[in-house]
Amino acid sequence: MLQANEIQRRFSSVEHAIGQASQACSAERNVPGELRDCIERLDKQADMAKDVLQSNDENRIRQMVNDLELLGDRAKRVCSSGADLTPQMKTAVNHMHHELSTLKHQLH
Repeated sequence: MLQANEIQRRFSSVEHAIGQASQACSAERNVPGELRDCIERLDKQADMAKDVLQSNDENRIRQMVNDLELLGDRAKRVCSSGADLTPQMKTAVNHMHHELSTLKHQLH
C-alpha cells in the first residue's frame, strides 16, 4: 500500500477532479439526472473521506476508494451512453474517472 502522505497527495488530485466535474455539472444545462446524482454523491463522499484517510485503516481506505470508483464508473457510463453533453463535461468526468481508477490501482 502507498505511504500515508502519498495517499493524501493522490486523494487531493481525486478531490480536485471531482470538484472540476461538479463545476462542469453546475454549468451544464441538460445533465441527465443519473450523472448529476453520481457527481453530487462523489462530492459528498469525498468530503467524508478525510476521516477515513486520517484513520490510516487500509481496509476502510480501500473500501472508500472502491465506492468512489463505482460512482465514477456510473458517471462515465452515462457520459458514454450518448447523452448530449458538452466536451468540457465529458472531459471532466473522464479525468475524474481516470484519477479514481489510478488511485484504486495504486492501493491494490
